[in-house]
Amino acid sequence: MIRTLLRVLGHEYARPVRRTMALMTAAAVAEGLSYALLVPVLRALLGGTPEDARPWLAAFGAAVAGYAVLRYIADLSGFRVGTTLLRGVYHRLGDHLARLPIGWYGAGRVGEVSVMAGHGVLQAMSAIAHLLAPFVNACVTPLTIVAVMLAFDWRMGLAALAAVPIVAAIQIRTGRSMDAADAERHARGREASARVVEYVQAQPVLRAGGRSAERFRLLDDALRDVRRASRRTVLTALPGMVGLTLVVQAIFTVLLALGAYLALGGRIGAAELLTVLVLAARCADPLLALTDIGGQVRGARSELARLDAVLRTRPLPEATRPVRPEHHGLEFDSVVFRRGDRTVLDGLDLSVPEGRRLAIVGPSGAGKSTLLQLIARFYDVDGGAVRVGGADVRAIGTEDLMARIAIVFQDVYLFDDTIEENIRLGRPDADPAEVRAAAAAAGLDEVIERLPAGWATGVGEGGALLSGGERQRVSIARALLKDAPIVLLDEVTSALDPVNEAAVHDGIERLMAGRTVVMVAHRLRTVRRADRIAFLDGGRIVEEGTHEELLRRGGRYADYWNLSMAPANPV
Repeated sequence: MIRTLLRVLGHEYARPVRRTMALMTAAAVAEGLSYALLVPVLRALLGGTPEDARPWLAAFGAAVAGYAVLRYIADLSGFRVGTTLLRGVYHRLGDHLARLPIGWYGAGRVGEVSVMAGHGVLQAMSAIAHLLAPFVNACVTPLTIVAVMLAFDWRMGLAALAAVPIVAAIQIRTGRSMDAADAERHARGREASARVVEYVQAQPVLRAGGRSAERFRLLDDALRDVRRASRRTVLTALPGMVGLTLVVQAIFTVLLALGAYLALGGRIGAAELLTVLVLAARCADPLLALTDIGGQVRGARSELARLDAVLRTRPLPEATRPVRPEHHGLEFDSVVFRRGDRTVLDGLDLSVPEGRRLAIVGPSGAGKSTLLQLIARFYDVDGGAVRVGGADVRAIGTEDLMARIAIVFQDVYLFDDTIEENIRLGRPDADPAEVRAAAAAAGLDEVIERLPAGWATGVGEGGALLSGGERQRVSIARALLKDAPIVLLDEVTSALDPVNEAAVHDGIERLMAGRTVVMVAHRLRTVRRADRIAFLDGGRIVEEGTHEELLRRGGRYADYWNLSMAPANPV
């Protein structure tokens, strides 16, 4: 587990972790050795001159005090290192998640990451602060006590030593049988978390369909699976718990019988017998706790393994010697891109000169949004190259590339903060006058005027307190504030009412002015003023030209245009 922990955190944390383990081990050994002083104490107390026990009692008290100091230092080190590790793993996990390709965030990832970042990280990092000391104590202190027994009477020591391989075998067998049960419980828990998130997000749909919590079958089934998996986990752990208890009790009984036999035969004294029995009783508590502690350690180890798997997921590689684009034109050179077994783009060739506007149209699933995502390097291509300013996007530094691109998506996500702070995400160092100018250019100032707290109005989680059109205006203001030379627009007005669409269009026109623009649109009215239009279908450009040229050709674009301009059928 420690190796996995250091791999998750990085080896710069190796020294404090090893120092903490050494302190915990020293404290456990000191506890076991301190019990060795019970023999001279009991010999003196049971002998003819009990006052001879005073120096031994003082030595025993000093040994216990030394153990207490070591335990305090070890526990304090554990808490401090655990806190440091917790902070370190959150930073590393957050930085790594930000660098993973967008394709990694598939179905079920929201629930998985939310559980991992919350309960999972806390459980994994609590191992150092709360579990490592009891675990080391449960393993090392009994072994030290067995060594003390061997020093006083080899027969009693060997009898106690016989329990070591039996206890180890039970722990190993229990751990192996629990691994599968723990993995199943985690999988069921992850599925249930995803279903809970889905249930909360789908409330409008569920209520519109008259579905209550009891009738949401997917969530009900997931929760039942969690209950069954938890029950199987308990039943799997039960034989190990019972077996360990029986072994510990049996060994204690054997030591009691053997000690009585040796004492009655005059082979050991009463002081040695009492000491051995006290030591045996002291061994029982940590050994009996070993099953519970071992289960918690296995849980922490499983979470560490899952964290390790995420952190080992390779982010998009960074160029060792990043290049800077010479201009802001765009080019797709024989681009091939696949998702699983499906080829989304197949040998696509396309170029957008600097300062020109390209509109991408085509049927759903043709790869239009994917084309924008490849420009922003949300994914890497499987073949060919995407170039910005003549440089392959894979050879441009991520920060440099993203500084040149402003993206406005159809689905706008706003953070649960004020409108001003959401706009400022476009350029955090912008002054208030620049933020307000961007908002006015996006037509957002009229929205702010009618909000109760104006600029300080909170937008709610995801921007839920604003309408779709208002969220879109915030997104455009954010892009205007960024003032990037390349603008990517993805279905910006497809779900807006006419009033908001007109306001958003004004903001978009200001955003596009003088910039290289690639826009994706279903509403073909929005693409008429593009310098060129490309019709994408089957992963290839099947037509390209101006609006008038494509209409004259009478091809796929003309069919789309005529269909979009046709009056709605009367009811």
